Amino acid sequence: MFSYCADPSSIEGLTWLSCYLTTGKHMNMYWAFGTVLLLLAITAPSALLFGFGGASAARSNIPPLRWIGKSYISIVRGVPDIAFFLFFVIALDQAFEWMRHQWLCPDWTDPIRQGNDFVVCQAAKLPLNSAPQWVHEIYGFFTAVLTFAIVFGAFAANVLFGAMRAVPKGQIETAEAYGMTRRQTFWRILVPQMWVYALPGLSNLWMVLIKATPLLFLLGVEDIVYWARELSGTKTARFTEYPHGDWRIWYFLALLVFYLCFTKLSEVVLERIMKRLTRGQATLGGS
Repeated sequence: MFSYCADPSSIEGLTWLSCYLTTGKHMNMYWAFGTVLLLLAITAPSALLFGFGGASAARSNIPPLRWIGKSYISIVRGVPDIAFFLFFVIALDQAFEWMRHQWLCPDWTDPIRQGNDFVVCQAAKLPLNSAPQWVHEIYGFFTAVLTFAIVFGAFAANVLFGAMRAVPKGQIETAEAYGMTRRQTFWRILVPQMWVYALPGLSNLWMVLIKATPLLFLLGVEDIVYWARELSGTKTARFTEYPHGDWRIWYFLALLVFYLCFTKLSEVVLERIMKRLTRGQATLGGS
């Protein structure tokens, strides 16, 4: 990046370090921080949406809908995250390709399942082999966001379901006594009050989501942990212009500081939200 970095072998000290930290691979690592933050910014509301839908379905008076909601919560929560990520991304990708295959290649006669191989026509591939690199990256990021949202949505659904049940029944009965319909009671009485009970559980879930972002590597997304591992190992002059020893401790120490600072900031923000939600309400700790 700097003009004096043209010949790394002729520089040393802080000058060498400034050149080393601005190489192309390091720039990719810095972009990966943005990728993690973008994932959290999109996944959190998406998971909350899945959670709200799952919790609403679980408390529905319609038996099939109630069964779907409770099954979603139980199944996803009962499967280890890593196993679910490894299985679901493959299944999701193949489902998309199968639908495209049925639409774009109706004359295909060969079986799609050929032993352990999943074979579809070239037009049905996602993304297409001829697509630019940024399309592949966006598709991988999209599947990662959807997988995270579904997994953490199940945990959010369990929290919201408990929060809905924690709202005093007297509030619901009073609303019904005033002639409110079930829909009006749900949106005007139950939903506004449940957030006070749900926020502690959702706060813990947010912290778990932050710690789960290194699983992006399993989904084919080059995250900050991937680049830390890629850059921190011993490098010799034969393979790089900036040879160095084993620097894993320094790279992962930087990641430690990043995650600690981010979680601390999250705690401060969540605490302020909790104070705002409980303003004017009596709690176990006092008024």
